[in-house]
Amino acid sequence: MKKRILSVLIGFGLCQSGVWGNGKVESPSVVELRPFSGKEVELEASWIKQREDLDVAYLQSVEADRLLHNFRVTAGLPSLAKPLEGWESPGVGLRGHFTGHYLSALSVLAERYGDGWASQRLEYMVDELYKCQQAHGNGYLSAFPEKDFETLETRFTGVWAPYYTLHKILQGLLDAYTKTGNRKAYGMVEALAGYVEGRMAKLSPERIERMMYTVEANPQNEAGAMNEVLYELYGISGNPKHLALAACFDPAWFLEPLVRNEDILAGLHANTHIVLVNGFARRYEVTGEEKYKKAAMHFWDILQRGHAYVNGTSSGPRPVAVTPTSLTAEHWGEPGHLCNTLTREIAESCVTHNTQKLSAYLFGWTGDPCYADAYMNTFYNGVLPVQSRSTGAYVYHLPLGSPRNKKYLKENDFFCCSGSCIEAFAELNSGIYYHDGSDVYVNLYVPSKLHWASKKVALEQTGGFPQQPVADFTVSVRRPVGFALNLFIPAWAEGTEVHVNGEKQGVPVRPSSFLKLSRRWEDGDRVRVDFRYAFRLQSMPDKENMFAVFYGPMLLAFETRNEVILKGSKDEVLQGLSVVEGEPNRFVLRNGGNEFRLRPLFDVDQESYGVYATIRNY
Repeated sequence: MKKRILSVLIGFGLCQSGVWGNGKVESPSVVELRPFSGKEVELEASWIKQREDLDVAYLQSVEADRLLHNFRVTAGLPSLAKPLEGWESPGVGLRGHFTGHYLSALSVLAERYGDGWASQRLEYMVDELYKCQQAHGNGYLSAFPEKDFETLETRFTGVWAPYYTLHKILQGLLDAYTKTGNRKAYGMVEALAGYVEGRMAKLSPERIERMMYTVEANPQNEAGAMNEVLYELYGISGNPKHLALAACFDPAWFLEPLVRNEDILAGLHANTHIVLVNGFARRYEVTGEEKYKKAAMHFWDILQRGHAYVNGTSSGPRPVAVTPTSLTAEHWGEPGHLCNTLTREIAESCVTHNTQKLSAYLFGWTGDPCYADAYMNTFYNGVLPVQSRSTGAYVYHLPLGSPRNKKYLKENDFFCCSGSCIEAFAELNSGIYYHDGSDVYVNLYVPSKLHWASKKVALEQTGGFPQQPVADFTVSVRRPVGFALNLFIPAWAEGTEVHVNGEKQGVPVRPSSFLKLSRRWEDGDRVRVDFRYAFRLQSMPDKENMFAVFYGPMLLAFETRNEVILKGSKDEVLQGLSVVEGEPNRFVLRNGGNEFRLRPLFDVDQESYGVYATIRNY
């Protein structure tokens, strides 16, 4: 028995690269700003709230017992439910992944709305999954058999990403605990982590390293964000075994070049690796190790500088395509070379969702407006456009060439992006408000109400942003209270004016900054932010005459069934743009004797469209 314990400790000591310690490692104070919790931010009636409602309607339509079917069968328990289809079909390697996403989405909604259908369904699913885990008897819980891990550990391929799916299950259960206090779910997470710990203890460091080597196209050994969820678990438990286990999923071959600020992204599968960076970010938050902060911040800079499209999305064709998917989708290309990547399958929704998470991490550490800028841009122009405004269906990819159409997923596809999107649209209230314990920061202009319990303050936000260039705030307090209201002024927002109780503020309003309003607030105080929208063009990094059109915060799409070819210069294109009088959010470009109609990309539904246009004067 002693020999067995010693082998476990040695295995984890090697695995976690020298951070082994005794007892709880106290989390350092590395976060400057924190988002308000989901239960403190309520979406008010608006088109954003309608998008959430579409998501909720879909979540309600999915039968819990069908989501549980493969788990019960794998555990040897009876199930009379009809199996799900698509990537949740029996026999598909990723079966069970959507259930994990579903648990996370339910947890977000249950936290916000309390004891309603989401809370009841979440409790039912946790209870039933608990029975499955108990039936296995060793902490294991999944919708596929344990032998899939044996295949991964010996062949490193031939099975479809078991740790990717296990991460979703772990995260869904941990969210049930952190957002709703479900202690049974937490016990299940610890038991499942213990199962993984047992598997990893049997493997040499060399075998673990090989298992985490994911440089191939569409790697079958994709591990998801196992590092991130296990670091989150460690932050709660303080158990050094959880820290060591999480570190097993930090591949040095990927981490170390990022620490050195080297761009090694070309050819890598995008979503396999961006989630690892989110894990590095979480490790920095729980340990304070600077190298992980460097890796996360360098990666973000590398991504935005050389691999991201105008709306912050990324992924597309692989430079060396060796699989059908890598011909058109899911990978990063050569840095700065984007003009020839505009296939019909760029900008995977999963990658966009995880890019948002990374921007949020970095903003929390620094309070730097550049991260708030990126978050806002991707929120309106990368996240919201992936959902049909009429049906609530989601896309796997968001093409930006011309002509293009949004290819919506079927309700029974259950692809990876189906799962990421049900989470993203359950979390539309996140990222709006932050705080540092004393003051509040407004990062997004979304009709909502903030319930700031520690200050006994309510802050209600109204207005039609981004379609209308105004946001109004009303402060509700029982008695006067002092704090600073920090309003985000985006990089595009030249000429913004701010009024308090009808009086224009004389302080300079600079783009890409936070305007600080520090005062003793009284009940009924009102703040208005008036933005000035203008057209602007943003070019491809490798082709100046290929560009996208923005109006204020909104990325515009051409209404077209043809490739968008323009004449003249970029200045002449700008001069030809105008707002259509009497038609909100409709625009026109008169160019070269032609008239082009445009609308916000998030407003495009079934219509054919194009985002990037090209000037050709020959």
